[in-house]
Amino acid sequence: MVLLTRETKGVFAIAPTPFDSDGSVDFTSLGRLVDFYESTGVTGLTLLGQMGEAPKLTHGEAVRIVDYVLKRTGLPVVVGVSAPGFAAMGALASDVMAAGAAGVMIAPPHTLRTDDQIVAYYQGAAEEIGTEVPLVIQDYPLSFSVVMSPSVIARIARDTPGCVMLKHEDWPGLEKISTLRRLETAGDMPRLSILCGNGGLFLDFETERGADGAMTGYCFPEMLVEVVRRTAAGDRAAAHDLFDAHLPLLRYEQQAGIGLAVRKYVMKRRGLLASDRQRSPAGVLSAAARAEVDYLLSRLTRGDAGISLTA
Repeated sequence: MVLLTRETKGVFAIAPTPFDSDGSVDFTSLGRLVDFYESTGVTGLTLLGQMGEAPKLTHGEAVRIVDYVLKRTGLPVVVGVSAPGFAAMGALASDVMAAGAAGVMIAPPHTLRTDDQIVAYYQGAAEEIGTEVPLVIQDYPLSFSVVMSPSVIARIARDTPGCVMLKHEDWPGLEKISTLRRLETAGDMPRLSILCGNGGLFLDFETERGADGAMTGYCFPEMLVEVVRRTAAGDRAAAHDLFDAHLPLLRYEQQAGIGLAVRKYVMKRRGLLASDRQRSPAGVLSAAARAEVDYLLSRLTRGDAGISLTA
């Protein structure tokens, strides 16, 4: 079993949860997704995040999904275990780590307001899941309404040994990455692996600022892998050229309320999902929106020769 560390780098693709037309988990599509992700060269996978519709799953379904994926792939798998209470969080973390997960990701509840509350919350969460379990902080104030300053993240990293990674989704957030790396260099905090989300919308510059890669679910993960690779190789222009070809679709997919619907629709068109169904409540693409996504895909296939669609 490979565990997350403070040095983890690369791209962890966040997998959507496929559902059949009747709303049950579609394990056939899930297996196809896992095989596809492996073929793109991603470093690992993340399950049960917001885009994985985790709150709409039962505990049993969540554990079955994680167990299925871990038995199908040797890639390290991070599992979202955020929950309203520590008891549910601890139970899910225990089950997925026993199954072979590489670590767990925890988002802050929206009730946290002060720096001390945020730090105390992550200390309590770490004690609940086990201090030996690798922990990923999910910093996404646009969604969770919890603002974590670099000094707060530094405190969590210092006071919570199990915390090894930051999923960085602040916006604007480039200066935060630079500040965190300066704090590390000055010895004011231990190193954290920084993988960035937000659909990859700022990945071109995030990697240049010191991020170690991406943890997001953009529907063309091979682009994320290649941008990270080209940046690491010092080929800045080529990294930006590829990123720019995908930027219109990245932007469209980032719309609040329908982002997952866009992502699942594209993955269905790529032949990965049998259905783009979500569990309720869910955003729905209108006929006009689907036509716009189709148009963006037609332009993308001209801008990125490696892209292919099956439908």
